[in-house]
Amino acid sequence: MYVCIRFNAKANPIPAKFSHNILIEVIWTIIPIIILVIIAVPSFRILRFAEKIPEIDMTVKVVGYQWYWHYIYPDHENIEFDSYLITDENLKPGQKRLLEVDNRIIIPENTTVKFLITAGDVIHSFAVPALGIKMDAVPGRINETWTKISKKGVYYGQCSELCGINHAFMPIAIEVVSKEEFQNWLIMAKSKFSMNMKTNKKLAFK
Repeated sequence: MYVCIRFNAKANPIPAKFSHNILIEVIWTIIPIIILVIIAVPSFRILRFAEKIPEIDMTVKVVGYQWYWHYIYPDHENIEFDSYLITDENLKPGQKRLLEVDNRIIIPENTTVKFLITAGDVIHSFAVPALGIKMDAVPGRINETWTKISKKGVYYGQCSELCGINHAFMPIAIEVVSKEEFQNWLIMAKSKFSMNMKTNKKLAFK
């Protein structure tokens, strides 16, 4: 109502014309630049930290396939195994639907672990949000990332790159255990997965 009265034809027989305002344009350009610089400086520090691989205690090789993951422990006699989604009809009480797998990655707590990530068919993405991990798995290329987890438990993730009809059924489960429990798991794994020498899959890392 104010605008209708204040700026009617009688009060403004010749309306003023404005094309631009240099001061306002400078302000709305400079202020966002300053904000972006303030945000960028700490962000670059975090990115640099994420890219810098510290001294490694152990390595896990990760190979993505349609539609499962294959894991190799090169520091522990090349233990290797596949990891598939546990289907609804096979879930046990307490297991998470669409996230639980038949074979988890097992790593010890307070241990710096490097993941070497690639794929054997199409592009996948190894993503575990709770650990801040998201790395593309690209055929013919090896990407690397790392983690060091101080809290025992199970950390879930999924393939986050559209990779085909069953893309939604490629969960990741990383279980963090004590160092003693990890040594016990190694003994079991060497026996359980002793027949898993699959040359065609190892080629992904050659």
